[in-house]
Amino acid sequence: MAAQLAQELDLNGWLQHLEKLHPSTIELGLARVSRVASQMQLDFGNAKVLTVGGTNGKGSSVTMLAGILRAAGYQAVTYTSPHIRLYNERVGLNDRLATDAELCAGFTAVEQARGDISLTYFEFGTLAAFWLFAQHKPDFIILEVGLGGRLDAVNIIDADVSLLTNVDLDHIDWLGDTRDKIGYEKAGIFRTGKPAVYGERSMPDSVRDFAAANHIPLLQQGRQFGWSEADECWDWYGEDLHGKRVTLTALPRNGFPLDNAAAVLQVLHKLPLTLARAAIDRGLAEAELAGRFQKKLHNGVRVILDVAHNPHAAANLAANIRKHLAGCRVVMVLGMLGDKDSASVVRLLAPAVSHIYAASLGGERGSAAAFLYNHARALGYQDITCYPGPVEAFEAACKAAINTQGTESVVETVVVVTGSFFTISAVLEII
Repeated sequence: MAAQLAQELDLNGWLQHLEKLHPSTIELGLARVSRVASQMQLDFGNAKVLTVGGTNGKGSSVTMLAGILRAAGYQAVTYTSPHIRLYNERVGLNDRLATDAELCAGFTAVEQARGDISLTYFEFGTLAAFWLFAQHKPDFIILEVGLGGRLDAVNIIDADVSLLTNVDLDHIDWLGDTRDKIGYEKAGIFRTGKPAVYGERSMPDSVRDFAAANHIPLLQQGRQFGWSEADECWDWYGEDLHGKRVTLTALPRNGFPLDNAAAVLQVLHKLPLTLARAAIDRGLAEAELAGRFQKKLHNGVRVILDVAHNPHAAANLAANIRKHLAGCRVVMVLGMLGDKDSASVVRLLAPAVSHIYAASLGGERGSAAAFLYNHARALGYQDITCYPGPVEAFEAACKAAINTQGTESVVETVVVVTGSFFTISAVLEII
C-alpha cells in the first residue's frame, strides 16, 4: 500500500490522504504514535533536542533558537505548526524548508511503519518530520508542541532542555478550564534531571509542583533569569550550564516579546556549548516569523500581520500597536474561529484601533463576522463593519487607507490583519 501511494501521490495528494485516515482532527495520547515511532527505529545521532511549549510565543521562540544556533555554525532543524501558506513551512531543514519530495518520502516511511494503526493528520506529519530529522542527523532538533504537551505527539521525544513560554486559557475543551490544569498538561514536556525554562513571571503552581515532584531544575523569569530595557536595546541576565550568573548588555530588538527572547537565551545557556556574542546578536536581529507582527507593503499601504487568536496574544498585539504605531491611524481586519474567546479579543483590541473590518471565516470551526460585530457593539464600540471573508475585509480596509493617506488629519493609516491563521493565510495569498 505504501509503495503504491508513493508512486501515485504528490504532496497535496498525501495531505488529502492524511485528512481521511482518522475520524478526529485531535486525539491526545502517545500510545499509537509511540508504537509507530518504534517501528520506524528513528535514530537522531547525537542531536540535542529542545522542546518548546506554551500558550503563545512558541513559533517566535523556535525561530530565535534556530537563528542563533545556525548563526553559530550549528545544524538546527525545526518542527512547527500550523503552517500559514505551505505545509513545507512546518519542517525546517537547517536554512531551508523541506521539499515536496522529502515530505512525501517521510509520509511513505510512516505509511510503511504504521500498519493498521490509525494516526491523526498531526501525528502522521510529526512522525514524517522525525524521519527526515533522522536522515539529516543535525546538531539540534527544535520542536514546537502542537497542543498541550504531556499527551502531544511531539512529546514522544525526550528533550535535553524544555521551554514553556507561558500559560493562559486556550483549548480549554482539551486541556482544562484553569491555568493550573493547563499548566500541568504543558509541563508534561519537562524531563527528570533536565533543565526547564518558564518564560513569564506569573507561573501556575502546577508547573512548579510538577517540576519539584519530578526533580526537574526549573528556571523562571524574574528569578533565575530576566531582562530590562535599555534605550533601543535590552539587557539580559541568567545562569550558565553550571549555575553561575551571566549577563549580556545592549542586545538587539527584533519585534518579538522580550519575555520570549530572554527565555530563549536562558535555554541556550543551559546547553553544553559556547556561543559567540556575534552569533547571538545576529540570530536575534534577523529573527522574523510569518504572521507574528510581520510587516508588508500593499499598494503603498503599510500592513502588519499578527496571529493574535487568544486574549494573551491580543493583549500583546495591542501593546505593540500602541508602541510601534504611535501617531498612525490603525485599522484592523479581524476574522476568528468559533472556538476562540472572540469577546475577550475584541475587548482588548478595539481600544487600540480606529475601525474594525470584521471578516467571516468558513468551515466547521469558522465564526461569522456578525459575532465580532455584536461583541464590539456590546462594548459600546461603534466603528465596525462586516464582510463575507478576509479578502473582502482587507480590500475595503486598504481602500479606506489609501483614501486617507496624505490628509491633514491623518499622517498614515496602517492596516493590521489578525485573529486567526486562516485570516492571515487568506490575506497573504493576495499581497
